[in-house]
Amino acid sequence: MGKSKDRQLRTVLDALTDEEVASVLDFAQFLRDRRPALPETPPEIVDIPRPQDESVIAAIRRLTQTYPMLDRDTVFNEASGLMARHVMHGETREDTIDQLEALFQSRYASLHETTAPDMTES
Repeated sequence: MGKSKDRQLRTVLDALTDEEVASVLDFAQFLRDRRPALPETPPEIVDIPRPQDESVIAAIRRLTQTYPMLDRDTVFNEASGLMARHVMHGETREDTIDQLEALFQSRYASLHETTAPDMTES
């Protein structure tokens, strides 16, 4: 939480009674506890080499197996746009697969950022 939010929270808490502060704390703990637990670090990727004459469909399958921790619906939504550009606009198979690999790597990096412990706060 940033310093501005810390100040806002402190201002609100200072205006409350002890009983109200206890209620706020109870509610904050409730919110924390109902959240699904995230692993400390995301699962490791499964190193599956890229075959030389791989199709775009096969690449999507390979990348899904390489990054099993990613939310398939989100990744497939973006991957389908790349697939459409390949099929309908004639992007090369190699370029499309390169973009798919970059997409999956980016999503994995984002997942790693959201599950890594934040060492900047104390």
